[in-house]
Amino acid sequence: MLQWLALPLIVLLFLQWPLRDIVRNYSREANDLGQWIFALYVAVSVTAATRAGTHLAADTVAQRYSVRTRHWLKRIGAALGLAPWALLVIYAGWDMVLQSVQLLEAFPDTNNPGYFLIKLALWLMAFTILLQCIVDVLRPCPADDV
Repeated sequence: MLQWLALPLIVLLFLQWPLRDIVRNYSREANDLGQWIFALYVAVSVTAATRAGTHLAADTVAQRYSVRTRHWLKRIGAALGLAPWALLVIYAGWDMVLQSVQLLEAFPDTNNPGYFLIKLALWLMAFTILLQCIVDVLRPCPADDV
């Protein structure tokens, strides 16, 4: 979905040294921009990896289970593990994120705008994980292996 964010992130990380050492300007701005791009990238990557089934998973033993059993384990894990965690993150970060967005918080070291986007990315991650949990729980159970 937002995999294209990796390219500007790589460019900004690369440019920090020439900007600091040769141009002697804008390296902190490149760092600040890179930080919020990285926050957004990570926020959506967690759910994207879950959807694609490419994140780390302890499925060595589960591969021996039937399709139906694996589906129910995924459903139970989403309902009892991920969903409560996502709700906790939303609840625990409520005041911090709202205050940051209302103030359009800037980066503390440079006073550059956009720091609130990093805190908002926390909610983006939690909400996308919560939505994925809902999809996983409501997804119909597939037919068993034959």
